[in-house]
Amino acid sequence: MRDMAVSAKVGRGEPIRNAILIAGPTASGKSAYALERAENEHGAIVNCDSMQVYSVLHVLTARPSATETQIVPHHLYGYVHPSQSFSTGQWMADVTELLESGALEDRRPIFVGGTGLYFRALLGGLSQMPKIPDSLRTRLRAELSESGSVRLHKELNEKDPAAAASINPGDPQRVLRALEVFEASGRSILEWQKERTPPLVDELSAQKYLILPDRAVLHRRLEQRLDRMIDLGALAEIAALGQLGIDPAMPAMKAIGVPQLLAAADGAVDLEIALKDAKTATRQYAKRQMTWFRNQLDDNWVILTGQPE
Repeated sequence: MRDMAVSAKVGRGEPIRNAILIAGPTASGKSAYALERAENEHGAIVNCDSMQVYSVLHVLTARPSATETQIVPHHLYGYVHPSQSFSTGQWMADVTELLESGALEDRRPIFVGGTGLYFRALLGGLSQMPKIPDSLRTRLRAELSESGSVRLHKELNEKDPAAAASINPGDPQRVLRALEVFEASGRSILEWQKERTPPLVDELSAQKYLILPDRAVLHRRLEQRLDRMIDLGALAEIAALGQLGIDPAMPAMKAIGVPQLLAAADGAVDLEIALKDAKTATRQYAKRQMTWFRNQLDDNWVILTGQPE
């Protein structure tokens, strides 16, 4: 398997060769498919899902089980506290650190998840961005919570009109990001986006798979999985998360199912209603994922329409 190993020069300009990339919407069966490939090809699995990086939310983000992680190595799961803001740039830095540590030597790297931007960054590099001071990020998030994204968009337009023109005022995360980048660096986010890091994965040697099950099958799986999550202790996770007093604007607090089940935990709605709302939100999220993958990934990705388990 030496020919499948990670390049020894990772981090010094040479991308990973012979990697496997597996993308797909939530509940598509991609994690099970990745595990199967890892067992058969002496692989190690690297998380490419922005919600599965968070601790506390094990059940609700469908992280691999303890049994699965004992079969083959799994990396970058459940290591970020949900109170922290986490970006694609930080994830790329963590992947680079993982590769340079030698943790994947003699194993075929298998990247799996549902966050399309992570795959885009692996294959095409990432725009360099300035470090955002915590004090600035906290202040702008407070302004967003108090005044809304339209007000912040007006502020962005005064400071960085070019960036403001490219962002919908109703997109709070992009408005916030552009504003914090400008205030932290004095430069437009558009300028930063032109400066890209080298890709981490060699696209020509990589195997790329996109799992897109039949929509009816996917919806059935989503509903069954949410019911199973309740049986596995999702409500206890939500209670533990609620006790942390985390800002509702933080990404982890917007994970699919979290707002709905938190409402049930707080007594604002009945559990039955919360679960129904969570299922609706999950179906909508899966639809957005599928649309993104279809529109953003090129024809070199092999589409699997079956039901790998």
